[in-house]
Formats: sequence, structure tokens, C-alpha cells
Amino acid sequence: MSDIDRLLARATEWRDQPLALATVTRTWGSAPRPRGSHMLVAADGRFEGSVSGGCVEGEVLANAAQVIAGGDARRLRYGVADAAAWEVGLPCGGEIEVMVQPVGERGFAPALFDRIAAGRADGRALVLTTDDGSGVTVEGAGEGFVNTYRPPRRMLIVGAVQIAQSLATLASELDFGVTIIDPRARFLTEDRFPGTTLDDRWPDEAVVAARPDPATAVVTLSHDIKIDDPALAAALRSEAGYIAALGSRKSHAGRLARLAAMGFDKAALGRIEGPAGVPIGAIGAAEIALSVAAGAVRAFSDRG
Repeated sequence: MSDIDRLLARATEWRDQPLALATVTRTWGSAPRPRGSHMLVAADGRFEGSVSGGCVEGEVLANAAQVIAGGDARRLRYGVADAAAWEVGLPCGGEIEVMVQPVGERGFAPALFDRIAAGRADGRALVLTTDDGSGVTVEGAGEGFVNTYRPPRRMLIVGAVQIAQSLATLASELDFGVTIIDPRARFLTEDRFPGTTLDDRWPDEAVVAARPDPATAVVTLSHDIKIDDPALAAALRSEAGYIAALGSRKSHAGRLARLAAMGFDKAALGRIEGPAGVPIGAIGAAEIALSVAAGAVRAFSDRG
């Protein structure tokens, strides 16, 4: 479960008590957490999320308690020039600004959590704007801090092999919505991939039906050309943002030759990362999965 999904779950779980929401609204230098990072704080002291990876959480929790008690939003700023930041552990050269809001009509309305969750479920982005003065958040882009809540990126994993088991777990933690595609019933089982969407159609049919977009990764792992090649061909005909195929350089050369014979030109074939992933000297299924997941993250990060 991703950070935002965990936070949304806690917002629902703790809704019967007063809450405050802390959000990183601005960063400078080597800030430990990106803009838009959240920490939800309950009146009973429980919290979910992080705004600094642990550096200023104690200070923010104290301010959140005051916001819960008083109801007014407040802006906090921490950096190397601030004594408080040094005391709580932010001497890394970065600075952050944090908005702490009451969860309510005078800050972050509870219904907005529902709107974020609905957008993620429906594959829609939701844009919210927080007024710097009042600390009130409203839907839509406007003047102030604008935060976009995007739906989970998707990863279509072709080949229900051992590496796919590790990759499905890693990708889910990285906020990818994962689908495992394999027509082989003995491989594609709920026991092997608990809680994961499974598709037993032939890969080309499954990939076309998924309609890959620029936020979708398609990764082939089966080593079976009857499974991998049709999936890659379907991915190349789509807008998939990342396409990767597992295998050696020699096997990848053969793969490219087969796809070229299907009519794909050099530019199209250049979209396939092969061998898949970031070269980390991976050994074993889990490390190979880590390499592939890193390749996908790098590709989407490079595109912004």
C-alpha cells in the first residue's frame, strides 16, 4: 500500500476524532521529503505519514496538537538557519515549509479525502489548492499551494514467474497498480499472487484491453517468445510510458530482430529497455525484481 493510500485509510479510520493535516508546501535545497508529502495527526496522538523523514516530526506533531485544539492553520518553516531545525535534526542543507491545517471546513475538509480516494480508484487526477493565508483547501487549481493527486501508475507484468512475485510486491509499494498477465493457469494463481489483479488472456489481447497510457509500464518476464513477443508488439502499438523485457543481450538482439520482422522500425524498437532494469549486478529473483522496478521508476522520473 502506498503512502497516500495508507493516509487515506487512516483518515477514514480516525474520522470520529479531531484531526490535523501537515503538508510540505515548499522545499529548498536537499529537502528530505518532496512537496505534497503529508502527515495526518489524530487528537489521541497517533499519526500517519511523514513530512521530513523524521527530522522535524516532533515539532510538527506539537504544532498539530495546537492546531487541533485551536482550529487555526499555521505555516512552519525549517532550515539550516533555524535553531529549531538544528535541534530536531535538519542540518542537511535543505529547507522545508509545512502547512498544518485542521481537518474541517476551516482547513482541509474531510470530504476531500473521499475525493482523492475516488479519483485514484477511477484513474483520475484531482487538483487541490490551499490558500497560503487562510489555510483552507479547495478543489481545483488556483492561487496558493497547488497539489495534484494522481492515480496510481500501472504495471502490466507479463509472465507469472518467480521474479514477477517479487516485482508485483515492489511495484505495489511504489504505488503502481499491478496486473499479472499469463495464459498458463498453473502459473497464474491467487496463491502465488495474493491480492493482485490476474489476467489469463493471451498477452497481446490483455495488453490491448488494458489500453496502456504514458503512466503504464509493460514488463515481459516469461522468457517464452510465444508470450513475450505478442505482449511487446501490443505495447509498442500503445502509448505505454515504459516497456522492458527480461533477458540477456543476445536474447534481446534476437527479440528485436523478430519484432523488426513484424514491421517495427528502429525508433519503435528503441522504446524497449532490454535487458530490463538498472544494472546493479542482481542475483536471484528479488534482486532482479528490484532492478526492474528501479528501471521503471527511473523512466517515469525522467519524464517528470
